[in-house]
Amino acid sequence: MDRVMQLVSERAVVVFTLSSCCMCHTVTQLMADLSVNALVHELDSDPRGKDMERALLKMLGGRAPAVPAVFIGGKLVGGTNNVMSLHLGGELVPMLMNAGALWV
Repeated sequence: MDRVMQLVSERAVVVFTLSSCCMCHTVTQLMADLSVNALVHELDSDPRGKDMERALLKMLGGRAPAVPAVFIGGKLVGGTNNVMSLHLGGELVPMLMNAGALWV
């Protein structure tokens, strides 16, 4: 959990992913399309990735899957469903602006 929180503190937007996850790619592509410079951390490329995945799963209340896990402004937003719901509802861009991840 400490490593997760350390990474989350490094940028306004952090996305934890797995390289083989299509939903992870979708969320990271959305951030890129919005011109957000997110820190994308692929858990399967990190020697401590499995431990971090377990920590994320715990933070998500045990709901699988643990990735993608999106943090904005240091707060856990959730996975694909939450991020897409926020985006479609017009709430994601203001949230990104408030976190200093997006300027219009």
